[in-house]
Parts: sequence; C-alpha cells; structure tokens
Amino acid sequence: MDKHQHHADIAARLKRASGHLNKVVAMIEAEKGCEEVAQQLQAVCNALLTAKRAYVTDHIEHCLDVEEGMSMRDVEARMKSMKSMTKYL
Repeated sequence: MDKHQHHADIAARLKRASGHLNKVVAMIEAEKGCEEVAQQLQAVCNALLTAKRAYVTDHIEHCLDVEEGMSMRDVEARMKSMKSMTKYL
C-alpha cells in the first residue's frame, strides 16, 4: 500500500503527547497535587485517544481509496484490512 496521507500529522501529535506525558511523570516525581496530576493525565489520555482515532480513520480512508485497475484480490485484501482495523475505533 502507498503511504497514508496523515501519518506525519499523527506522528507529530504523538510526539507532543509523549512530551506531555514526560511532564506528568516529572509532576508525580515532584509530588505535585493529585488533582493537578490527574487532570494532566486525562489530557494525555485524550490526546492518545484522538491520535488513535485519527490513525485508524486514516487507514480506513486509505483502504477505501480503490484505484482503477486494481484486481479483485487487492480490493478484497483492502476490505479485510479495513474490517480488521474497526475493532480499534
């Protein structure tokens, strides 16, 4: 399959989430307030969930992009891949 359209954006989003998670770890090590840490953990979880949804959606859109001249075998393989990815939504 060709490169997916939004992978660079998703990777950038995950790098930001990783940096944010590192800050949360530092907050815990510095014994910051529990509610403040929990709030930041929630933000990290939301960022990861958003990235996951974008990744799965991008893959499904890529699978739906059937090109002219593709064999039925290739189309079926894309459909199988797309169906498999839906469990991650």
